[in-house]
Amino acid sequence: MKMRRVKLRANSSQLSLLSREETSGNFQKEGTLRVGRQVTDLTEKFCRLRGNLLFILKKQGGKLEEVLLLERCEVMKVPDDDRRLALSFESGDPPVLLESSSSADRVSWLVVLRDANTETLRRRITHLHTLMNAHATRRTQQHTHTASLCTEGDESLEDAGGAGGVEPAAKVSPLHLTVGVVAVAAGVQVQVSVIDTHTHTVRKYCCTEAVQGPDDSVFLTSVCFRGDYPLYHHSRIKVTIYHAEEPTTHTARSFLGFTSFSIRDLLRSKEPHISLSLRTMDGVNEVGEVKVSRLQMEGESEDKTPPEHKCPALCDSLHSSVHDKENGPVMRAVLCAQVSKVYRFRTEDQRWLLVREQMSETPLSFSLPKQLLSALIREHTSRVQEVKELGDLSPHWDGLRHDVINHCNHLIGSYQETLAELDKLSVSSCFKSSSSKSDKHLQFVPTNLHSQRMEVTNPDSTGVWYEVITFGAPSDHHQSFKHGGLRKLLSKHTDRTDSSVSYSQDESSRAKELLSSVAQLQPLVFGLAEELLSVSLELNAARLQEVLDSLTQQTEQFVHALKDELVKSALLVIHNQRTANCNSSHVHSNGLLCDNTPADQEGETSPWQQEVNRRDVEYDEEEWDRAWANVAMSLNCIIAMGDRLQGREDRPQELTSSEQQEATGDTNSQNTASSPSSSASSWQEQLLPLVVTLRDCVREAVGKARAAMTFVVLQGAVASTVAQGPAQIVQRRHAVFSQALSAVVCGFMLKLFGGLEDPQFLQQLHSVGVLAQFESLLSTYGDEVGMLEDMEVAVADLSSVAFTVIEAKTEQPDDLLPTLRGAWGSLIVEVPLPSETFGSLPQELKEGRLIRVHPVLFNIGINQQQSLAERFGDSSLQERVNHQSCERLKAYCGTLRDTLPDMAGIQSLSDLLSSLDHSVETRKRKNVEVLWIAATVCRTVNGVRLTSCKSAKDRTAMSVTLEQCVLLRERHTLGQQHFSTALDCMRRDGCRMENVQKNVGNRKFAFSGVQLLTFPKLYRPPDGSFG
Repeated sequence: MKMRRVKLRANSSQLSLLSREETSGNFQKEGTLRVGRQVTDLTEKFCRLRGNLLFILKKQGGKLEEVLLLERCEVMKVPDDDRRLALSFESGDPPVLLESSSSADRVSWLVVLRDANTETLRRRITHLHTLMNAHATRRTQQHTHTASLCTEGDESLEDAGGAGGVEPAAKVSPLHLTVGVVAVAAGVQVQVSVIDTHTHTVRKYCCTEAVQGPDDSVFLTSVCFRGDYPLYHHSRIKVTIYHAEEPTTHTARSFLGFTSFSIRDLLRSKEPHISLSLRTMDGVNEVGEVKVSRLQMEGESEDKTPPEHKCPALCDSLHSSVHDKENGPVMRAVLCAQVSKVYRFRTEDQRWLLVREQMSETPLSFSLPKQLLSALIREHTSRVQEVKELGDLSPHWDGLRHDVINHCNHLIGSYQETLAELDKLSVSSCFKSSSSKSDKHLQFVPTNLHSQRMEVTNPDSTGVWYEVITFGAPSDHHQSFKHGGLRKLLSKHTDRTDSSVSYSQDESSRAKELLSSVAQLQPLVFGLAEELLSVSLELNAARLQEVLDSLTQQTEQFVHALKDELVKSALLVIHNQRTANCNSSHVHSNGLLCDNTPADQEGETSPWQQEVNRRDVEYDEEEWDRAWANVAMSLNCIIAMGDRLQGREDRPQELTSSEQQEATGDTNSQNTASSPSSSASSWQEQLLPLVVTLRDCVREAVGKARAAMTFVVLQGAVASTVAQGPAQIVQRRHAVFSQALSAVVCGFMLKLFGGLEDPQFLQQLHSVGVLAQFESLLSTYGDEVGMLEDMEVAVADLSSVAFTVIEAKTEQPDDLLPTLRGAWGSLIVEVPLPSETFGSLPQELKEGRLIRVHPVLFNIGINQQQSLAERFGDSSLQERVNHQSCERLKAYCGTLRDTLPDMAGIQSLSDLLSSLDHSVETRKRKNVEVLWIAATVCRTVNGVRLTSCKSAKDRTAMSVTLEQCVLLRERHTLGQQHFSTALDCMRRDGCRMENVQKNVGNRKFAFSGVQLLTFPKLYRPPDGSFG
């Protein structure tokens, strides 16, 4: 190419604008190069290529120093230097030297610089015209041949393809291909597209990173077309290669080359592979080579029979597992943004294992925190309304109410703000990166939550799935860990808080119902008593009996409502607290100083509150029983008097002998010769003292009951709000619980959907519950101690969660997502299933039987900070957590063994639990065997596996990949000599490296060589994958 160099003279402001960062989306390539016109004058500059303009800046974001117009120039490699390029201009000016950081970077710049001119663009257009003309010629010949077939009119027309006489579309999937790329680059990514030459459509199939082969310049990957994929003999495969260092944005800045081939040519080839030239966009320059071969899996014959006529076991099983499971409505609803890697490993008997690794995000990362926030807002709003309805209270109790209202209002305001910020995010948001873990508005969202799944297929079995949920340790990074984590904060608050009785949500509900009943029945009883006196003036026996019956019915309901042991126990607690706190005082949130001395609590404005504050040193436990019994006895006296006034003294009374004597004594004090002819005033005079006594007894009982039930309601509100600690601690607890809940719900849904055809597993769910085993790799040093304390509380709080399975309304994704109901401490997660699937469940699950969660947490620190903790610090937190979880795990397994003694693998639990117990008790540094045995027990009992570290990015990647390779070795006979190779391959090129890329923007684990010296050997990544 002959080109010339143009100096910058005019439009400097516009060219400067084109070079700025805000327009970086329009650059073909950018990066740091050493630029100069002499070898000795090379200086580091930041270069950006846009169209045919190369902008040279002093530094990134710095001043524009020079612009090169890449017309009439030639881009050449400098001999004997694999990092340097030269731009030679036709004008005769000195060439411009560009030095890159590596040979791969030089190739990348060489490709884009050679394409950055109008001459190359014209050549591309000419090449495209040639391809179009050739394609049109072939189409004309095909139509001519088709027309000749139609004129022949023989019966072979239908056999040749049905309507139109076109050759039938012979389906060739399933098909397994290996793609080898020979290119001068540090790493490549391969995009595979399928071109249908009949419909002239192009469909992108997959994009994956190639694994480095035996030679540094050779990269290998595999492509699997499922049995249901529309791949035919007339299809063409287009292979596009990109540089791995660049994001796969499919722009020219990362493009390396492309090629294509026909499926028919591949199947007819007698060679083991076909070699294709990798060309630039214009189709002229060669930049490498691509070798494609059909992967002959075990079970497939070597003949050339079309694949649709063969039934290889491996392909059938792969098709079944991928199509039926992965494309189901539940999986589409729960998982999104999937990344897959496919491997092929040899077993001990030299057979092939096909391993598919899949990492997916989940919409539950945001949907469940939103639901939890809404539930908490409703709960605290209801509690505020509940205590406001208690009416007038004593100053001390009114101060407690004010504390509850302030506490709830603070949380309501904060949660409403957080929910509003989450609602602003895109509805498709499914991922919170590790760099956002301290964001205030994302503190309820789990960090880096993914499902990590592995499918293993071999000729002897169908696809087997293994799942583990990975997410950052549930902890509140926004509030930080200056004062420790939740366990420490709650312990400090408990030490400062006076011990007091707490009431359950059920008891608080009973108290509210009793208060409501008393509030309704007391006016009715008083009104009927007044009506009875009024009717007595009428001297109408029938009317008197009617009112007396109504009074009897309402009073009996009143007495029945009061006969609740909750009232009696609450009155006793009130007395005990008043005695214990006789010399204490408390400053409420409204600034009121309340002394709890008995003397100061006298003189209440509310009569029924005086009952609470009486200075009785000795409390008579029978006092409450006498209170409601007096109401019943007063009613009986009124009934007896009514009978006498009507001349029916012989009416049987349901009185005790003592009550009869008392009633007789009262009546004998009146005129014993009363008769139906008594005057009206005589009737009223005899009923009046009995009615007054009834009202006094009712008033006394109401006062005591109101005091007791108000105490229960208020104490329940205090216990669930103020007693939990300051609002910041409660919010921290809710936030870390939300993170853990999202993870365990995702894991449970995958476990449930994968076990729908296992009757024992379904029976286990409704009879014993599901185990959730959390594996943590946090150290017990520095901030990670606080993270572990947060995580311990979050995992423990999950024990109050239960699942239930419901029938989905439709199969739309939104209707298949789980929903929350209930209140804090008794949350229920409703998991919807499609109607057909729901109908096949056991009757217990269809009837709504709750599935309890049994969470356990095992932690082993593995990094350099854990080494410091073990040598100079304290690891007692880790020891306590592991010991407690070991005991819980043994209890769960014992219940499972008693309930389902014939369950598969149940007999091996005893040995596993003994080994786990021994490992937990053994004082050994970084004893990762605890994690391995706990994971084995979890999989044996069909539990949900969850793995965490600080951000689920680096240490979690080491753990997950190790677990996958151990499963391949122990359950699928992966050859021991291939174990390390498989482990390094998954870590260097697997899904976890993609996880690092999406979190921090580079493909390096955040370890240093010195740090890794302190890691257990099996948790160290391969060379070149960290830094």
